[in-house]
Amino acid sequence: MQKVRWAVIGAGGIARRRTIPEGIVPARNAEFVAVYAPNSGVEVAKQFGVAAAETVESLLGFPHDAVYIASPVNCHASQVVRAASADKHILCEKPLALNVTEARDIVEACHSANVKLGVALMMRCHPLHRRIRDIVQSGRIGKPTYARAQLSCWYPPLKGTWRQDPEQSGGGALPDLVPHCIDLLEMILDQKITSVMAVVDTLVHNYPVDDTAVLLLQFNGGTVATVDCLFNLPDAAAPNRLEVYGSSGGVLAEGTIGQTTTGNMKWFEQNSEVSYDAIRSPYGKDGWQTAEYEAENMYRTQIEEFGTAVLKDLAAPVPASQGLWIQRILAACYESAATQRRVSLE
Repeated sequence: MQKVRWAVIGAGGIARRRTIPEGIVPARNAEFVAVYAPNSGVEVAKQFGVAAAETVESLLGFPHDAVYIASPVNCHASQVVRAASADKHILCEKPLALNVTEARDIVEACHSANVKLGVALMMRCHPLHRRIRDIVQSGRIGKPTYARAQLSCWYPPLKGTWRQDPEQSGGGALPDLVPHCIDLLEMILDQKITSVMAVVDTLVHNYPVDDTAVLLLQFNGGTVATVDCLFNLPDAAAPNRLEVYGSSGGVLAEGTIGQTTTGNMKWFEQNSEVSYDAIRSPYGKDGWQTAEYEAENMYRTQIEEFGTAVLKDLAAPVPASQGLWIQRILAACYESAATQRRVSLE
């Protein structure tokens, strides 16, 4: 099997903990060859038996085909542009950039260099999320009317953490957690967001970025959705639910939105005509079906699918246009929170 040779820029956090050991290393069409990380690069190189580069420029000089960028957000723009100039295909962590202008520059640079730019939204690859997409888009729960995505955790002040520095991250819970939720909702519904209303605030922690982001979304297919992403909930208190309800059924998942390919999902579909119930019979277990699935690791799937796009010259699974679109939605959320008004994306 042909393999894509991968280099990595930024090897702390998600890269070292998840994407490298669960994605790049076990992927059938990938080979991990080099890493650059100013603080942990040498250790990571020894851990995985690859070359350690001293600079981004020296890393880009190593023979490889694609680069995974997991550095702080304020580094993305310059690193993506340099990688594109070196004729490397790029898988970049979300969000693409600090703002819409930077994200647009990134997309244009990759288009001009004729290299593929993908966005690392691995939760699309969870087998249960794909099952939910198939159920919803097949019409089994009728016309989708309401959806909810929750991704919350406990993230207290930590010294030297770039996500809590607005100059490096561009914000807190909103840019860090919300991209996964809005991308999943658009994928599952096959609809685009048309407007947002948002509350973005810092309610618990003493740091200069938001620890609370709650969104009300409208979609071009008529569905309404809410997203709640917080850095101030104990992990054990946040089930991280994904819900979709329609005119003849619903889907409910717990524990699928997160960094592990785990969780459970059940769905209900009304096989007979929905009738009026004056008594309003309470929600029960009858008629709900539990989904069985093989827990294919979503990081490995993400790397293999991007690698297939490189090897077969296909479009990136999560293309640059989606990354730019998400950047626009994040900007609209901050605008809505500041003005306390609904912001249109049309």
